[in-house]
Amino acid sequence: MSTTPEQMAGSMTVLLATDGSDCAGVAVDLVRAIGWPQGSVIHVVTVVEHGALADAAAEGGHEAAESGSAPVNDGARAELDRAAHSLDETGVRIETAVLTGRPGSAIVDKATAIHADLVVVGSRGHGTIGSMVLGSVSAEVADHAPCPVLVARRHWWRRALLAVDGSPFAFAAEKVVSSWPIFAELPIEAASAADTDMSWTSGLALSGYAGGIDYPATAEEIVEEHEQVAVESAERLNAAGRKAHAEVLRGDPATELLHRASDTSADVIVMGTHGRTGVRRLLSGSVARNVMLHAPCSVLVVREVRR
Repeated sequence: MSTTPEQMAGSMTVLLATDGSDCAGVAVDLVRAIGWPQGSVIHVVTVVEHGALADAAAEGGHEAAESGSAPVNDGARAELDRAAHSLDETGVRIETAVLTGRPGSAIVDKATAIHADLVVVGSRGHGTIGSMVLGSVSAEVADHAPCPVLVARRHWWRRALLAVDGSPFAFAAEKVVSSWPIFAELPIEAASAADTDMSWTSGLALSGYAGGIDYPATAEEIVEEHEQVAVESAERLNAAGRKAHAEVLRGDPATELLHRASDTSADVIVMGTHGRTGVRRLLSGSVARNVMLHAPCSVLVVREVRR
């Protein structure tokens, strides 16, 4: 089990997946740009599905290549060495590993094994390591990883947009922003999207957990409720020492979050998701998936906290 946000006052364990593509290079650049707390460890991995490493995986598991029992794919090892060398200036410990098997499963298994606090992947790519296609596995990793997943689309880390809606999923995302050291210096906008076209319901995920009933609401009431959620989130963030302000968006949640990220030049959208099935609320899996696929910036997906 990975550490909880409340335990993240100090060092972090990060898993960075690369396939040698340009998008994977963006992920490496982003990891290099983030100010990691002292004592952190970055595990740089790549996954190979075929050839000698696939045979080694059948005999010895995902990291059989590391044991010397099979020849290591030269392209995979060279890519790991390049990525590790570029991260030397971060000042944290760098570990590398060639994994074998299905990319999504291998990354999730590795994150679980090292008790990762964060997984970082590129948005898409098909690089020098022919079997590792990050774009096809990022959603799978986000759904199943034991920790938050950062899909990298920016080379830098300067401004954050936090999506809030009063749900446990959004609160889990807020706790990451309020407690992880890497957000300490970032201006943060806590934004809640009021879908006023849905005038028969508040549109707040909170109503789905407070009593299971959607109460009639006017467009004005919908906006007021979302404003309250955003303001309260910003207040909690500021109390935790962050630099936050509130914003209410009007319209389809995914669309408005994407527009807001573009308008404010946000470098990362942080949002919670159940990551699996079900509710049609603001931060449901479908909305999180749409944002993750189409955002103009990086997206940090935080699944619900499992107690």
